[in-house]
Amino acid sequence: MKKCLFMAFFLVISCNFIAATHLYGQDKKTNNQEYRIGNGDLLEILTWKEPDFSRENVLVRLDGKISFPLLDDIQATGKTPSKLKKDIEDSLKQYVSSPNVTVTVTSAASKRFYILGEVENTGEYPIVKDLTVLQAFALAGGFTEWASKKEIILFRKVGAKEKVIHVNYKEILKGKNFKSNIMIKADDTIIVP
Repeated sequence: MKKCLFMAFFLVISCNFIAATHLYGQDKKTNNQEYRIGNGDLLEILTWKEPDFSRENVLVRLDGKISFPLLDDIQATGKTPSKLKKDIEDSLKQYVSSPNVTVTVTSAASKRFYILGEVENTGEYPIVKDLTVLQAFALAGGFTEWASKKEIILFRKVGAKEKVIHVNYKEILKGKNFKSNIMIKADDTIIVP
């Protein structure tokens, strides 16, 4: 019986998500932006034919910098991998004639969100793809029986301020308010009372 209910629930959510995507479209800016490196990310930096200038598991420190041989500290946070690649290549030119660097983000640890309250599995979750609020609930294992699905709050940092976004799960499921099935961003905190 539980499996049938779960499948019906999943089908309803899937249909609503597809309808919302079709009616309102995706945020094209988010989908087309290149990844920006953040504090806590792990990088692999390879310099072609130069093993002394290649490193695995380079941690982006809390100050936003990485350490690299002969180049000391390099600012990484806020840069795209291609911008960091160019900066490293420019700095290496005094040591290598034509450096060819590849920067790969091996662990996007800076891109996480948090879900607390009346869900089955509270905690911190990685953002490994575009993710909506409904999908975040699914990752957290769904709601407990005491969850207030009309009064969900999402806290989001916008610059130095904290923005509060109200999410009414029941309206999303009924097809009344697809716009509140927003995309999750790094450091969002969802509270289900």
